[in-house]
Amino acid sequence: MFSRILIANRGEIALRIIRACKELGIETVAVYSKGDENALYLRYADETICIGPGASAQSYLDIPRIISAAEIADVDAIHPGYGFLAENSHFAEVCQSCKIKFIGPRPDVIDLLGNKTRARDLVKKIGVRTTPGSDGAIETEDEAIVVAHKVGYPVIIKAAAGGGGRGMRIAHNDMSLKNAFHNARAEADIAFKDSTVYVEKFLERPRHVEFQILADEHGNLVHLGERDCSLQRRYQKLVEESPSPVLTKALRKEMGEAAKKVAKAAGYTNAGTVEFLLDQSGKFYFTEVNARIQVEHPVTESVTGIDLIKEQIRIASGEKLGLSQRDIRIKGVAIEARINAEDPSQDFKPSPGRVNLYCAPGGIGVRIDSHIYSGYEIPPFYDSMVGKLIVHAEDREKAIILMRRALDELIIEGVKTTVPLHKRIFNHSSFIAGEYDTSFIESQLGL
Repeated sequence: MFSRILIANRGEIALRIIRACKELGIETVAVYSKGDENALYLRYADETICIGPGASAQSYLDIPRIISAAEIADVDAIHPGYGFLAENSHFAEVCQSCKIKFIGPRPDVIDLLGNKTRARDLVKKIGVRTTPGSDGAIETEDEAIVVAHKVGYPVIIKAAAGGGGRGMRIAHNDMSLKNAFHNARAEADIAFKDSTVYVEKFLERPRHVEFQILADEHGNLVHLGERDCSLQRRYQKLVEESPSPVLTKALRKEMGEAAKKVAKAAGYTNAGTVEFLLDQSGKFYFTEVNARIQVEHPVTESVTGIDLIKEQIRIASGEKLGLSQRDIRIKGVAIEARINAEDPSQDFKPSPGRVNLYCAPGGIGVRIDSHIYSGYEIPPFYDSMVGKLIVHAEDREKAIILMRRALDELIIEGVKTTVPLHKRIFNHSSFIAGEYDTSFIESQLGL
């Protein structure tokens, strides 16, 4: 087991990793930017190191500064959390060359799965269904039109190196496809320094269902059930739940086995997520693998009782998984609401600033992962998520009731948040009935 880990991240995930390390008896080193010098997670780390100004490019995305901090602090391993450098194969490779263990998959695996066209090719070869689309990247708008005519409109242009909804455009005809092609390439080039795109059939009103996997470095692999992440706005998740209210036992088994098949074919190790789209007829299609811990991992922890961060650390240290597939039991229902410092009434405009008052909800079945406190100044440099509210109950009806109560108890004053939006969601008849899809926020709430 490691004796000292550096956390190459910030906010609630940094605090979450520190907690897991403390329980494993591992010392922690927290890096921070000047924009985070009053961050809560710094109070709990064994050592803290400033790595630069508030801008991410000069701090949390600066590989030499992070590696220098790791060498100065004499750590055994680096946990990248999610976002920033978590799926950066070059960073994982640099860690490897510096004899520092990267807590995640190997660099070559990150590289393979980070390129959506290569990942699709791999998945097709092993017989897992992908959405109909182009064979690899497309170079011209004429190529895109040929593919669109073959699979039928609507189609979606996607960045091969994409993520977070960037470099994605939907087209319903040849004219809009031409614009979508060029806009997607331009956005992808800015966001990922890679303008490569491909075309897929756009599935209308699908469910977004993902399977959590754990794989050790000795060939052992399990999935921990699914999370339904269909409640999204512009491809950004707002609510996640486990298990999905629409999966049958047979479909859950089939999708879970497909997820394991994908992970095995890629040579995947550590924690990861295999993502699918589920159409209205019950067919599922592979979309991508997220080669890291997910924001929504607490819902899986709640229904399985398995600490995913600890498992990540154990796997990276060389331990064998202490679990087989038959050991995995899903108990009850867990739901997570992402709390963002945004104003939904103003097109989700970010709302950084001082938190005048913060009061967290509590009680049996309520968990909140957050890094804010009364008097905390939310910096303007980073993602607007300030917390995750998770509830766990014996069934979905009780979980929704518990979430409503927890949202009523949650107080965040001084900045705008998405709490009012979540109250609308959890009181909406379609959500209560489990009848929602990726278009819900736009079609049902008009946002």
